[in-house]
Amino acid sequence: MAPALDTYVRDGWIDRDERYRLINFLDRKGVTSEFDLLTSDDIAKHPYYQEFLAPFGLRWCAAVKIAAGDDFWSLSLQRSIQQGPFTPDEMRQLADLSRQLGSVAAVARAIGFGRADAALDAFSATETPAVMLDRSGNVLRPNAPAERLLGRGLQITRRRLVSFDRTATDALDRSLKALLCSPDTAASMPPVPLPRLQGRPLLAYPLRLPKVSYNALAPCQAIVILIDPDARPPPPEAVLQSCFRLTASEARLARKICSGHGVEAAADELGVSYETGRNQLKSVFAKTQTHRQSELVALLTRLSNGR
Repeated sequence: MAPALDTYVRDGWIDRDERYRLINFLDRKGVTSEFDLLTSDDIAKHPYYQEFLAPFGLRWCAAVKIAAGDDFWSLSLQRSIQQGPFTPDEMRQLADLSRQLGSVAAVARAIGFGRADAALDAFSATETPAVMLDRSGNVLRPNAPAERLLGRGLQITRRRLVSFDRTATDALDRSLKALLCSPDTAASMPPVPLPRLQGRPLLAYPLRLPKVSYNALAPCQAIVILIDPDARPPPPEAVLQSCFRLTASEARLARKICSGHGVEAAADELGVSYETGRNQLKSVFAKTQTHRQSELVALLTRLSNGR
C-alpha cells in the first residue's frame, strides 16, 4: 500500500478522490462502498479507478464510520481487483462493526479528555497559559491563565485562536497545520509572535505531548503555550549561571530564546554561527533538564516570577 499512498499524495489524487462523495452515505448508514455512488460501468471508465488504482491492482473499497460525540473517523478497507467488491452480507457485518467501534471511540474520547484536563491543570498550577486544540486546530478549552490573556488583541473566534493581526493568525495556523500533520507525537514548533495592542507580542509555542496526544482517537492533539514577555521578563544572566551552571554564552542564548527568538535569530544577534547556537542550546537543555524551547521558556519565566 505504501507506493499507492505515495502516488495518491504526489500526483494529486488526494484532491480528486471520487470517494469523498460517499461521506453523506457513510454518515447516514454507518458503512458505504462505491456502489452507493457508481455502477460497475462507471468504475470501468472512471480515471480515478483506471489511471490511479488499477496500476496497483486495487479497485474496491468499503468505508466504516467511527463516531463519538462531534468526532467522526472513516476506517477505509481496500481490496484488490482479484478479491472483488464487498458483498451485501459483508457490508451488514461492517455496519455492526461501526456501532461497536463507536462505543470504543466514546470510551477512548472520555479517557483522552481526562488526560488532557490533567495536563491543563498541571500548566495552571505553574501559572502557565495553555490552550488545548483538537486535530483540526480548533480550541477545546483554555486554562485560567490563558483566559486572562484573551481580549481585543487575542480572541477565540469560531473555536480558532485569533490575533487582531491577520498575518500573525495566518502564521499560527500554518504552524499548527505543520504540527498536526507531523507523525511525531512529541513534536514542537518555533514560537509564533502574536502582536498586541499594547506591549510586546505574546509568544505562542505549539506542541504535542505524547501522554495527551497518544493516538488518533485522543481528543486533544496539540497544545499552545502562551508566554507574555512583559509579565515575565527573562532572568538575568547571572541568575541563570548560578542556578543552572550555564556558561556566559549559554546564559545569553537562553535569555534570547526566552524572549521569543528562534535559534538562528538568537545566534545571529549574538554574533555566533547557527551551528554554535544549536550546540549551546543542546547544552542548555541538558543543564536545565528540558527538551524543547517551550519547556525552557516556561521554566525560565517561572524563575522570573520568583526572583
